[in-house]
Amino acid sequence: MEVATLAGGCFWCLEAVYDQLKGVHDVVSGYAGGHVENPSYQAVCTGTTGHAEVIQITFDPSVISFADLLRVFFTIHDPTTLNRQGADIGTQYRSAIFYHSEAQKNTAQAIIQEAQAMWDNPIVTEVTPFDHFYPAEDYHQEYFAKNPNQGYCQMVVAPKVAKFRKQYLHMLKDEAK
Repeated sequence: MEVATLAGGCFWCLEAVYDQLKGVHDVVSGYAGGHVENPSYQAVCTGTTGHAEVIQITFDPSVISFADLLRVFFTIHDPTTLNRQGADIGTQYRSAIFYHSEAQKNTAQAIIQEAQAMWDNPIVTEVTPFDHFYPAEDYHQEYFAKNPNQGYCQMVVAPKVAKFRKQYLHMLKDEAK
């Protein structure tokens, strides 16, 4: 198993997508990239802790590659908006790849070059070494699955999941099809 840590706006959106991929064994919402130990959601939302909302993915690279995880990543969020995804604004919503190895760093840089062709504006995704991951509070875990009728889930998460499912049907777990 390998681990990937990605930030692309609200972690509810990312988790809802990655939970459906073949080869992904676990997705945990949390925080990374900041300077405060054990931050709370409320503290991260202030933008003063330096953390981004992230997901930490445990995956089987013999089933899905890190490169394919990143290809999905660059289609389910806008990597060209600095510290923002839609109405979610602040450094906690930045686009970032927290790499766990030199190989992940090199792959991230290559996939950013590949993904740039999909976007008119420059990709601003940061590629930074992984330092520490703090799991988010329990109520954030599997949020979309548990709250599909919540307003944010219907307006923001559901359309991203639908777009992903249409484009990546071949990569879905059998139970997600």
